[in-house]
Amino acid sequence: MSDLGDAFQGVWNLRICSEFGAEVRGGGGGFSEVDATSHRPNAPHRPVPSHPQRIISLVPSQTELLYDLGLGERVVGITKFCVHPETWFNSKHRVGGTKKVDMEKVRALKPDLIIGNKEENERKDIQALEQEFPVWMSDVRSLHHAAHMILHVGAITGTDKKAEKIVRGIEQAFGELKPLEEPRTVAYLIWREPYMVAGHATFVNDMLLRLGLISVFDEGDARYPEITAKELEDASPEVDPALLRALPLSCRSILKSSRISAPMRAWNLVDGEFFSWYGSRLLKAPAYFAGLSLG
Repeated sequence: MSDLGDAFQGVWNLRICSEFGAEVRGGGGGFSEVDATSHRPNAPHRPVPSHPQRIISLVPSQTELLYDLGLGERVVGITKFCVHPETWFNSKHRVGGTKKVDMEKVRALKPDLIIGNKEENERKDIQALEQEFPVWMSDVRSLHHAAHMILHVGAITGTDKKAEKIVRGIEQAFGELKPLEEPRTVAYLIWREPYMVAGHATFVNDMLLRLGLISVFDEGDARYPEITAKELEDASPEVDPALLRALPLSCRSILKSSRISAPMRAWNLVDGEFFSWYGSRLLKAPAYFAGLSLG
Protein backbone atom coordinates (compact mmCIF):
# COMPACT_ATOMS: atom_id res chain seq x y z
CA MET A 1 0.00 0.00 0.00
CA SER A 2 1.25 3.50 -0.78
CA ASP A 3 2.17 6.01 1.88
CA LEU A 4 -1.01 7.91 1.06
CA GLY A 5 -3.00 4.71 1.25
CA ASP A 6 -1.51 3.91 4.66
CA ALA A 7 -2.48 7.34 5.91
CA PHE A 8 -6.05 7.02 4.67
CA GLN A 9 -6.33 3.52 6.08
CA GLY A 10 -5.47 4.91 9.47
CA VAL A 11 -8.44 7.23 9.64
CA TRP A 12 -11.10 4.59 9.05
CA ASN A 13 -10.91 3.53 12.69
CA LEU A 14 -11.66 6.86 14.29
CA ARG A 15 -13.28 6.71 17.69
CA ILE A 16 -14.94 10.02 18.34
CA CYS A 17 -16.64 11.34 21.46
CA SER A 18 -18.89 14.28 20.64
CA GLU A 19 -17.86 16.41 23.57
CA PHE A 20 -15.83 19.49 22.68
CA GLY A 21 -12.20 18.66 23.30
CA ALA A 22 -12.74 14.92 23.42
CA GLU A 23 -10.08 12.67 22.01
CA VAL A 24 -9.90 11.26 18.53
CA ARG A 25 -7.78 8.21 17.92
CA GLY A 26 -6.59 6.93 14.57
CA GLY A 27 -5.70 3.46 13.49
CA GLY A 28 -2.53 2.28 11.83
CA GLY A 29 -1.91 5.63 10.13
CA GLY A 30 -1.00 7.26 13.42
CA PHE A 31 -3.45 10.16 13.28
CA SER A 32 -4.06 12.18 16.41
CA GLU A 33 -6.37 14.99 17.40
CA VAL A 34 -3.89 17.71 16.53
CA ASP A 35 -3.57 16.40 12.98
CA ALA A 36 -6.82 17.94 11.83
CA THR A 37 -8.42 19.79 14.71
CA SER A 38 -7.32 22.73 16.79
CA HIS A 39 -8.70 22.95 20.29
CA ARG A 40 -7.99 25.87 22.58
CA PRO A 41 -7.26 24.59 26.09
CA ASN A 42 -8.44 27.79 27.77
CA ALA A 43 -11.67 28.08 25.79
CA PRO A 44 -15.01 27.71 27.62
CA HIS A 45 -16.17 24.11 27.75
CA ARG A 46 -19.24 24.01 25.51
CA PRO A 47 -19.98 20.44 24.36
CA VAL A 48 -20.43 19.90 20.66
CA PRO A 49 -23.83 18.26 20.08
CA SER A 50 -23.69 14.82 18.54
CA HIS A 51 -26.14 15.77 15.78
CA PRO A 52 -26.15 19.57 15.49
CA GLN A 53 -29.20 21.01 13.78
CA ARG A 54 -28.20 24.67 13.38
CA ILE A 55 -24.68 24.85 11.98
CA ILE A 56 -22.76 27.93 10.91
CA SER A 57 -19.70 27.41 8.72
CA LEU A 58 -16.98 30.05 8.67
CA VAL A 59 -14.79 28.29 6.09
CA PRO A 60 -15.61 28.12 2.35
CA SER A 61 -14.08 24.69 1.72
CA GLN A 62 -15.80 23.20 4.77
CA THR A 63 -19.11 24.77 3.73
CA GLU A 64 -18.91 22.88 0.45
CA LEU A 65 -18.12 19.72 2.42
CA LEU A 66 -21.23 20.18 4.56
CA TYR A 67 -23.29 20.44 1.39
CA ASP A 68 -21.81 17.26 -0.02
CA LEU A 69 -22.49 15.51 3.27
CA GLY A 70 -26.17 16.26 2.64
CA LEU A 71 -26.73 18.55 5.62
CA GLY A 72 -29.12 20.85 3.76
CA GLU A 73 -31.32 22.84 6.14
CA ARG A 74 -29.13 21.93 9.10
CA VAL A 75 -26.66 24.58 7.89
CA VAL A 76 -28.17 27.96 8.74
CA GLY A 77 -25.28 30.35 8.14
CA ILE A 78 -22.18 30.78 5.97
CA THR A 79 -19.72 33.56 5.11
CA LYS A 80 -19.78 35.86 2.10
CA PHE A 81 -16.82 33.92 0.72
CA CYS A 82 -18.63 30.57 0.78
CA VAL A 83 -19.33 30.65 -2.94
CA HIS A 84 -19.85 26.89 -3.40
CA PRO A 85 -22.43 25.58 -3.84
CA GLU A 86 -24.04 28.49 -5.64
CA THR A 87 -27.48 27.55 -4.33
CA TRP A 88 -26.29 28.01 -0.76
CA PHE A 89 -24.42 31.21 -1.61
CA ASN A 90 -27.67 32.62 -2.93
CA SER A 91 -29.95 31.34 -0.19
CA LYS A 92 -28.13 30.90 3.14
CA HIS A 93 -27.80 33.66 5.71
CA ARG A 94 -24.35 35.27 5.62
CA VAL A 95 -22.60 36.13 8.87
CA GLY A 96 -19.81 38.32 7.52
CA GLY A 97 -16.45 37.18 6.20
CA THR A 98 -13.89 34.63 7.23
CA LYS A 99 -11.78 37.33 8.88
CA LYS A 100 -14.57 39.50 10.24
CA VAL A 101 -17.58 37.72 11.69
CA ASP A 102 -20.77 39.68 12.47
CA MET A 103 -21.66 38.59 16.00
CA GLU A 104 -25.19 39.96 15.87
CA LYS A 105 -25.96 37.99 12.73
CA VAL A 106 -24.57 34.87 14.39
CA ARG A 107 -26.69 35.38 17.51
CA ALA A 108 -29.82 35.87 15.40
CA LEU A 109 -29.34 32.42 13.86
CA LYS A 110 -29.04 30.68 17.27
CA PRO A 111 -26.45 28.11 16.15
CA ASP A 112 -25.81 24.95 18.11
CA LEU A 113 -22.44 24.49 16.36
CA ILE A 114 -19.98 26.80 14.62
CA ILE A 115 -17.31 25.27 12.41
CA GLY A 116 -14.12 27.23 11.77
CA ASN A 117 -10.46 26.83 10.89
CA LYS A 118 -7.35 27.97 12.70
CA GLU A 119 -5.85 29.55 9.59
CA GLU A 120 -8.97 30.95 7.95
CA ASN A 121 -10.53 32.67 10.94
CA GLU A 122 -9.29 35.38 13.30
CA ARG A 123 -8.44 34.37 16.86
CA LYS A 124 -10.40 37.28 18.37
CA ASP A 125 -13.56 36.26 16.50
CA ILE A 126 -13.23 32.65 17.60
CA GLN A 127 -12.58 33.69 21.20
CA ALA A 128 -15.75 35.80 21.17
CA LEU A 129 -17.82 33.02 19.62
CA GLU A 130 -16.55 30.47 22.14
CA GLN A 131 -18.03 32.54 24.94
CA GLU A 132 -21.53 31.89 23.64
CA PHE A 133 -21.58 28.87 21.33
CA PRO A 134 -20.00 25.45 20.78
CA VAL A 135 -17.13 25.95 18.32
CA TRP A 136 -15.26 23.21 16.46
CA MET A 137 -11.99 24.18 14.80
CA SER A 138 -9.95 22.41 12.16
CA ASP A 139 -6.24 22.80 11.47
CA VAL A 140 -5.46 21.33 8.06
CA ARG A 141 -1.95 21.47 6.60
CA SER A 142 -1.82 18.36 4.43
CA LEU A 143 -3.94 15.88 2.50
CA HIS A 144 -3.67 13.48 5.44
CA HIS A 145 -5.10 16.14 7.75
CA ALA A 146 -7.89 16.86 5.26
CA ALA A 147 -8.97 13.21 5.29
CA HIS A 148 -9.03 13.21 9.07
CA MET A 149 -11.02 16.46 9.16
CA ILE A 150 -13.63 15.17 6.70
CA LEU A 151 -14.19 12.02 8.75
CA HIS A 152 -14.34 14.01 11.96
CA VAL A 153 -16.99 16.35 10.56
CA GLY A 154 -18.90 13.31 9.34
CA ALA A 155 -18.81 11.79 12.82
CA ILE A 156 -19.95 15.00 14.51
CA THR A 157 -22.85 15.48 12.10
CA GLY A 158 -23.93 11.85 11.89
CA THR A 159 -22.94 11.52 8.23
CA ASP A 160 -20.13 9.02 8.72
CA LYS A 161 -20.89 6.88 5.69
CA LYS A 162 -20.98 9.82 3.31
CA ALA A 163 -17.75 11.17 4.78
CA GLU A 164 -16.03 7.81 4.32
CA LYS A 165 -17.22 7.67 0.72
CA ILE A 166 -15.77 11.13 0.05
CA VAL A 167 -12.42 10.21 1.60
CA ARG A 168 -12.22 6.95 -0.34
CA GLY A 169 -12.92 8.91 -3.52
CA ILE A 170 -10.15 11.34 -2.69
CA GLU A 171 -7.77 8.47 -1.98
CA GLN A 172 -8.53 6.91 -5.34
CA ALA A 173 -8.23 10.19 -7.25
CA PHE A 174 -4.88 11.12 -5.71
CA GLY A 175 -3.65 7.57 -6.09
CA GLU A 176 -4.02 8.00 -9.85
CA LEU A 177 -2.26 11.37 -9.91
CA LYS A 178 1.16 11.15 -11.52
CA PRO A 179 3.75 13.70 -10.34
CA LEU A 180 6.18 15.22 -12.80
CA GLU A 181 9.03 12.88 -13.71
CA GLU A 182 11.47 15.75 -13.27
CA PRO A 183 10.63 17.94 -10.23
CA ARG A 184 10.35 21.64 -11.00
CA THR A 185 10.90 24.62 -8.75
CA VAL A 186 8.07 27.12 -8.50
CA ALA A 187 6.94 30.20 -6.65
CA TYR A 188 3.27 30.15 -5.64
CA LEU A 189 2.09 33.73 -5.13
CA ILE A 190 -1.12 34.35 -3.24
CA TRP A 191 -1.18 38.11 -2.75
CA ARG A 192 0.24 41.46 -3.82
CA GLU A 193 0.83 44.58 -1.70
CA PRO A 194 2.56 43.00 0.03
CA TYR A 195 3.74 40.09 -2.09
CA MET A 196 3.01 36.86 -0.25
CA VAL A 197 3.87 33.29 -1.19
CA ALA A 198 2.86 29.88 0.07
CA GLY A 199 5.70 28.53 2.15
CA HIS A 200 6.53 25.80 4.62
CA ALA A 201 3.93 23.50 6.22
CA THR A 202 0.95 24.79 4.26
CA PHE A 203 -1.78 22.83 2.53
CA VAL A 204 -0.81 24.54 -0.73
CA ASN A 205 2.75 23.32 -0.33
CA ASP A 206 1.54 19.77 0.24
CA MET A 207 -0.42 19.95 -3.03
CA LEU A 208 2.62 21.31 -4.87
CA LEU A 209 4.81 18.47 -3.64
CA ARG A 210 2.26 15.90 -4.81
CA LEU A 211 2.54 17.41 -8.27
CA GLY A 212 6.31 17.21 -8.24
CA LEU A 213 6.65 20.97 -7.70
CA ILE A 214 9.04 22.40 -5.13
CA SER A 215 8.45 25.86 -3.71
CA VAL A 216 11.55 28.04 -3.86
CA PHE A 217 10.30 29.69 -0.68
CA ASP A 218 9.81 26.46 1.28
CA GLU A 219 12.39 27.41 3.88
CA GLY A 220 12.28 28.70 7.41
CA ASP A 221 9.27 28.74 9.71
CA ALA A 222 7.11 31.29 7.89
CA ARG A 223 4.10 29.61 6.34
CA TYR A 224 3.07 32.59 4.20
CA PRO A 225 6.16 34.78 4.04
CA GLU A 226 6.00 38.31 2.72
CA ILE A 227 8.61 38.91 0.05
CA THR A 228 9.84 41.95 -1.80
CA ALA A 229 9.87 42.44 -5.55
CA LYS A 230 13.66 42.12 -5.44
CA GLU A 231 13.49 38.80 -3.59
CA LEU A 232 11.16 37.51 -6.26
CA GLU A 233 13.46 38.73 -8.99
CA ASP A 234 16.50 37.23 -7.26
CA ALA A 235 14.71 33.87 -7.08
CA SER A 236 13.70 33.97 -10.74
CA PRO A 237 16.64 31.93 -12.12
CA GLU A 238 15.54 29.06 -9.90
CA VAL A 239 11.83 29.33 -10.70
CA ASP A 240 10.23 27.37 -13.54
CA PRO A 241 7.42 28.39 -13.57
CA ALA A 242 5.76 30.87 -11.23
CA LEU A 243 2.19 30.14 -10.18
CA LEU A 244 -0.44 32.73 -9.39
CA ARG A 245 -3.67 31.70 -7.76
CA ALA A 246 -6.61 32.95 -9.79
CA LEU A 247 -8.35 34.39 -6.76
CA PRO A 248 -8.16 37.09 -5.58
CA LEU A 249 -8.15 38.90 -8.87
CA SER A 250 -5.65 41.40 -7.49
CA CYS A 251 -2.99 38.78 -8.19
CA ARG A 252 -3.51 39.46 -11.88
CA SER A 253 -1.87 42.82 -11.30
CA ILE A 254 1.43 41.02 -10.72
CA LEU A 255 1.43 40.14 -14.39
CA LYS A 256 1.28 43.83 -15.26
CA SER A 257 4.61 44.48 -13.59
CA SER A 258 7.15 43.79 -16.33
CA ARG A 259 9.91 44.45 -13.80
CA ILE A 260 8.86 41.30 -11.98
CA SER A 261 7.41 39.11 -14.70
CA ALA A 262 10.15 39.58 -17.30
CA PRO A 263 12.83 37.47 -15.55
CA MET A 264 10.46 34.55 -14.98
CA ARG A 265 10.44 31.78 -17.56
CA ALA A 266 6.66 31.50 -17.32
CA TRP A 267 3.66 32.63 -15.35
CA ASN A 268 0.66 30.39 -14.80
CA LEU A 269 -2.64 31.66 -13.44
CA VAL A 270 -4.11 28.71 -11.55
CA ASP A 271 -7.38 28.06 -9.77
CA GLY A 272 -6.48 28.52 -6.13
CA GLU A 273 -9.48 26.53 -4.93
CA PHE A 274 -7.89 23.30 -6.13
CA PHE A 275 -4.64 24.08 -4.33
CA SER A 276 -6.09 25.38 -1.06
CA TRP A 277 -9.59 23.95 -0.49
CA TYR A 278 -9.33 20.86 1.71
CA GLY A 279 -12.91 19.61 1.74
CA SER A 280 -14.84 17.61 -0.84
CA ARG A 281 -13.39 19.74 -3.66
CA LEU A 282 -10.36 17.47 -3.32
CA LEU A 283 -12.35 14.90 -5.31
CA LYS A 284 -11.90 17.13 -8.37
CA ALA A 285 -8.39 18.42 -7.67
CA PRO A 286 -6.32 15.61 -9.24
CA ALA A 287 -8.17 15.90 -12.57
CA TYR A 288 -7.51 19.64 -12.55
CA PHE A 289 -3.84 19.12 -11.70
CA ALA A 290 -3.47 16.54 -14.47
CA GLY A 291 -4.79 19.04 -16.97
CA LEU A 292 -2.41 21.84 -16.02
CA SER A 293 -0.01 22.98 -18.68
CA LEU A 294 2.97 24.47 -16.90
CA GLY A 295 4.76 26.58 -19.47
